[in-house]
Amino acid sequence: MLYLSGQLGAEDGGGKVVPGGIGPESEQMFRRISQTLKAHGLDFDDVFKCSVFLADMADWPAFNTIYARHFKPDRYPARSAMGVNGLALGARVEMECWAHKPQRR
Repeated sequence: MLYLSGQLGAEDGGGKVVPGGIGPESEQMFRRISQTLKAHGLDFDDVFKCSVFLADMADWPAFNTIYARHFKPDRYPARSAMGVNGLALGARVEMECWAHKPQRR
């Protein structure tokens, strides 16, 4: 079981979010999550729960389009989405997820 803390669309150094708004931030956020999953022998197929935090719920349709590209249509994780009054580094989006891969015996 892996519990990923919230990830932003931060540049690789982590000091600021990538420029360009919800699209580039979301893509970078998914790259960062993918790297963490891969480092633990997991991928997006193993994610079963996501919590999404948006600085502006008007960004939901654009975010949802990008989200849908990272999961198979028959394997969407359970998801909660919330509009929030601010995110670290002035980000537009943050997402945390839980992943699980049963061990074979």
